[in-house]
Amino acid sequence: MLATLIIGLREGLEASLIVGIVAAFLVQQHRRDALRQVWLGVASAVVLCAGVAVVLRVVDRDLPEVQQEQLETVIGLIAVAMVTYMVVWMKRNSRGLKAELQATTASALAQGSTRALVVMAFLAVLREGFETAVFLLAAFNASSNSASAAGGAVLGVALAVLLGVLVYRGGVSINLSRLFRVTGLVLVVIAAGLLATAAHTAHEAGWLTAAQSQVIDLSWLVRPGTVLSSLATGVLGLQAHPVVAEVVAYLLYLVPLGLYVVWPARTRRPGALAAAA
Repeated sequence: MLATLIIGLREGLEASLIVGIVAAFLVQQHRRDALRQVWLGVASAVVLCAGVAVVLRVVDRDLPEVQQEQLETVIGLIAVAMVTYMVVWMKRNSRGLKAELQATTASALAQGSTRALVVMAFLAVLREGFETAVFLLAAFNASSNSASAAGGAVLGVALAVLLGVLVYRGGVSINLSRLFRVTGLVLVVIAAGLLATAAHTAHEAGWLTAAQSQVIDLSWLVRPGTVLSSLATGVLGLQAHPVVAEVVAYLLYLVPLGLYVVWPARTRRPGALAAAA
């Protein structure tokens, strides 16, 4: 549940904040009439993403066991690639995100067209929604309790929407850089677990046969049916008997990307800016 809650919150939060910032700017500019176009874009993207999520889940369930393992491996790798791109992008752009969105919105209003607002809202929600669908499906496959995982996802998305509404109404001020750094680090941990899980399913699918020697016995920790086991497998991606391939994949992803996320962003000195100009 914790893993899917974090995924739902982090993925939903980005889209919710983008839409909230745009909507709040429109209200400040006395252009409430353009809000309808924003909500139209949001609704269209939500419907499309929900459809994609349902199709992926149905296809995954109906496949034979070996092909199921293959699909889960592919989905896991896509999810890890998506979260990696998202974490790196937000690391570089979170500080100027609000100003950039407001500038884009102002440009659309100046041109007298609200079509750009529809596209902006649609793409923001579509990108995050598609990432959420793939990431959550990978997390569901790694979870031992589907009902708990679903509850965590719903709660996470609900919290993200609530924060977006508060931003829109001006009731809360969020340090986006700090927020995305913390949630990004948690996502890196989860993604590392998904990569280790992908290494496991790749072996089950017959794609990965090397480096299958057991590294350590974690059966005392990963006991099916226990809360501790759910956290270990759902959040950290730990297996009861992790092998070399899984451990290597986990560490090679977690260590460098985790350091990248927590490393302080470099700020240019005024003299350097003047020289560059």
